Parts: sequence; structure tokens; C-alpha cells
Amino acid sequence: MNWLVLVIAGLFEVAFAFCLGKAKETSGTEMYFWYVGFLVALCISMGLLVKVTQVLPLGTAYAVWTGIGAVGTVLVGILVFKEPATFMRLLFISTLVASIIGLKAVSH
Repeated sequence: MNWLVLVIAGLFEVAFAFCLGKAKETSGTEMYFWYVGFLVALCISMGLLVKVTQVLPLGTAYAVWTGIGAVGTVLVGILVFKEPATFMRLLFISTLVASIIGLKAVSH
């Protein structure tokens, strides 16, 4: 259950990065709505991370959380914000995913 909560926390990290990207693309009142979304997603993500670190090892939980956020944010950048999907970017994202899986596999 704690690993599921950690994955959800990582997805909220992706959500707050997405909100930052959308805020950058907009102006006026709409921009402020995206910043509010950023703050809400940030608080949820951090709150869930705090909850999970009470049970899972801190270093592992933090590394997995940031890894999910990094991978998800790169994928959102590619799929939503039309950032380049070069071979090298995808290669390094793949190694990050493998590292996250490895950390989970060796954690108690």
C-alpha cells in the first residue's frame, strides 16, 4: 500500500510540473488558475511523500518519488509540450525507470 501511495505522490509531482508548463503558456486569470493547481498538486505530493517516508526508507522513497516525477515530466514534455523525443533522451529515461524498479526490488 505504501508503494502505491508513493507512486501517487510521484504522479502529483508530474501534475505540478504540468501546471507550471501550462502557466508558462498562458496569461492573465488563466495563468493564476494554473499556479493554484501547481500549489495544490505540490501540497498533495509533499504530504503523501511525508506519509510514506514514515514507513519506507527515506533515501529509497525520495529517489523513487523524484524518479517518477522526472520520468513523468519528461513524458508530459514530449507528449503535451512537444519537446524533442531524441534517442538519447529516451535511453536515459529508460535507465532511470530501470533504476526505480531496481530500488523497489532491493528495498524492504
